[in-house]
Amino acid sequence: MEQGSIERDIHVDASPEVVFEVISRPEHMREWWPDDARFEPVAGAPGELVWRDGDTGEKTTVALAVVEVDPPKRFSFRWCYSDPARTGPSLLVTFELVPTGAGTRIRMTETGFREMGWEVALLEQQYQDHVSGWDHYIPALGRYVARLVSTS
Repeated sequence: MEQGSIERDIHVDASPEVVFEVISRPEHMREWWPDDARFEPVAGAPGELVWRDGDTGEKTTVALAVVEVDPPKRFSFRWCYSDPARTGPSLLVTFELVPTGAGTRIRMTETGFREMGWEVALLEQQYQDHVSGWDHYIPALGRYVARLVSTS
């Protein structure tokens, strides 16, 4: 199995400007992905994503750093750093937005798995965890955008 990158595409009936806000602003991101998100949507800005376990309430916090902010076309960040100082290997998530008629095609790409230096078993487990996660969260992104535009 190839663990080089994960790509997911989804079409939403909203403008790239609306979608860009949803993927790049913490107040929107926490509605479809993490339980909390703290960062400034500015290239180079540090931040973090927080998930809470529904059963135990335990929090998992993951550091991130914003890489590119190009409204309304592209937003990217690095996360899952190998060290707390955000200097070692990390995964890169890029959202590319392409206008399509009255809507937008969102392409999410996550790369960097092989560069993390993980043992094969951990690489496979992490890759599958991320595949499963994006299979859940990309449709959640689409549902959130649909709710957002239906109430505006």
